[in-house]
Amino acid sequence: MNKTDRRNFLRSGAAAMLAAATPTGGHAQQATPESLQHAGVSRPLTDAEKTARIASNSYPIRFNFKTRNVENAEKSAEMKKKYGEITMLDFPDFTKEHFPGVIRMDVWSSLFGDTTDDSMYAQRELEVLGKRRSYSEFDPSSPSGRRWLETFAGKCVKTGTKVHHISNNAPRDICDFDEAKRKAGIQVAKDWLDGAATLGAKSMRVNSGGPRISPWPVADPSSYPKNGELAKYLTNCIESFKVMADYGGKLGVKVTLENHWGLTANPINIKIIVEEVNHPFCEASPDFCNWEHEYLLFHALNDLAPYAHTTVHAKYWDRWKDPDVQRNVRIMLNNGYEGIFALEYEDGPWDGVEGAKYLYREVMASL
Repeated sequence: MNKTDRRNFLRSGAAAMLAAATPTGGHAQQATPESLQHAGVSRPLTDAEKTARIASNSYPIRFNFKTRNVENAEKSAEMKKKYGEITMLDFPDFTKEHFPGVIRMDVWSSLFGDTTDDSMYAQRELEVLGKRRSYSEFDPSSPSGRRWLETFAGKCVKTGTKVHHISNNAPRDICDFDEAKRKAGIQVAKDWLDGAATLGAKSMRVNSGGPRISPWPVADPSSYPKNGELAKYLTNCIESFKVMADYGGKLGVKVTLENHWGLTANPINIKIIVEEVNHPFCEASPDFCNWEHEYLLFHALNDLAPYAHTTVHAKYWDRWKDPDVQRNVRIMLNNGYEGIFALEYEDGPWDGVEGAKYLYREVMASL
């Protein structure tokens, strides 16, 4: 068809789609560039526009980092031999080298700080998978920690990169029944939100806390099963996120809930928390693969997509037979998501760097 016919075809097609989306008895809206794009009529994105929707992620590359808490000494030695040892201050340059065009970064809290400076770390006693261990954790409220954050912010400016999101494991006990522990966890989150603001981050994940596996309902032979314990955890979590969202709102940093474990392993709980908090600085940051069974892989993401606006983790994880990264990206786009896709490779046939590069190609292709 000639150019004039094609323009008329696109206009009529877009109008039909928009009309189909208009409720019975409603008024049709005038087509705009934005409405046409949502109706599926738009030009292809340039590579620069695609990379603007992508963030590198320090988590899959954690074995290359110089850290105080070595997760796997053998794998760490192997990765450092292959790609070299880095610190978070090197990560902006690493991002630009390995992910062409990408300037945004999703950074993991456990990789922060100068490992040679004791003054910016606090010792924590943690239970990980049923085992107690001592853990050295960056303290963003310490004087030396604040100076390090300013140095990192300066490095980002110098390299033309941006910290987009902090995947944070530091705030804990956010839904704990012990009020003192819950408030202590909120204070840690506030300290980190201050640090996130120093870096110019748009959002920061905070884990819900509580049991690693959500409480089960209690059988009631005379009625339906009940789960009062879960409701108590949710109540505490909602209250905590209200406080953190208010605090983050003043700084311009959103607090997000990821489908990580415990309460947030179930997408309905994330929806409950976000809806009950009802704050523009509290939202979801879904992860493509952090689910408890295969039927959640796509259906749960579709449920959470409307609650996500800033960041998602585009993940490949071979715990599932077919993670289908491109399908997950399309689920987000079909729900109107306009935020960033962070390349969080977990495990599979590649090492962390190769896996993140695979995700880079998959997300680019999907966009």
